[in-house]
Parts: sequence; C-alpha cells; structure tokens
Amino acid sequence: MTSRFTDLAVDCRDPERLAAFWCEVLDFKVIDRSEGKAEIGSWVPTIEDVRARQMPPTLLFIQVPEGRAVKNRLHLDVSPIDGSTEDEVTGLLGLGATRTDVGQGPDRNWVVMADPEGNEFCVLRTLAPQNQVLSSGRERAPADECGPLPCPRF
Repeated sequence: MTSRFTDLAVDCRDPERLAAFWCEVLDFKVIDRSEGKAEIGSWVPTIEDVRARQMPPTLLFIQVPEGRAVKNRLHLDVSPIDGSTEDEVTGLLGLGATRTDVGQGPDRNWVVMADPEGNEFCVLRTLAPQNQVLSSGRERAPADECGPLPCPRF
C-alpha cells in the first residue's frame, strides 16, 4: 500500500485572501479555484507525475463558517532563501502576518508568526548564501549556532 502526500488542506474564512498571502510567501501560483476553495502550488499536479514520484504538495484553502478556535496542531515552517530571517519577518509583517507567542521562549533561532487568519507558522534560519545575507545589512549567525534546521516544538 502506497500513498502520496498531495496537498495540505487548510480550513479558513477567506480562501482567496490566504491563497494570496501564501502565494507571496512561497512564490506559488493559484492553480485551481472554485466556489469556497483556492489551491496553490509550485507546479500543476498531474496524475502521471504524482503516480511516478513524490512531488511537492499543494496548499488547498477551504472556506468554513467557523473561525479558528484553538492552537494549530500542525503548522508550516518556512526558510528564507534570499535574505536574513529578520528581513523575511519584516516582509511577512508587511503582508499581514503577525508575531505570536505560543510559549516558545526568547532564546530561539526561529520566529513564530501567524498568517492573516491566525494560523501559526515558523520562520526558520535563512538558507540564503552568506553574501546575500550580508548584503542586506544583517549579520549572519555563525554556522555552529544555527546547527541543522530545527524542528520547532510548541
């Protein structure tokens, strides 16, 4: 028995708003939309491609009448690829994200944020080449302080 991880469904009030937000964050495109739904991804999935190999999943935003009531049990982690973590956080704040505290503590090398509907996600350390990060005016932490990509737990 084999299955593929094809999409991550997110219940929300405004699928178009969240699709637009996450398209900006991830450089995705809207690949399908219908009444109360918007699907975004980095590619347009075909049955043949999905059967052949695991491909990057899409995000599917589905309109529901109720709002988010409790902390997410699943969240996305994003890693900047063309600037520092702080530059990414600043850009995300400009798109409508907010910083949020879920008890992670102050001494973390990631930042917990929430999208425009309050869904938590983490901005991890940058993956940008060192010369790109330094050109942004921000200091890059020494590699031994960053370690491997963390798996934030909160």
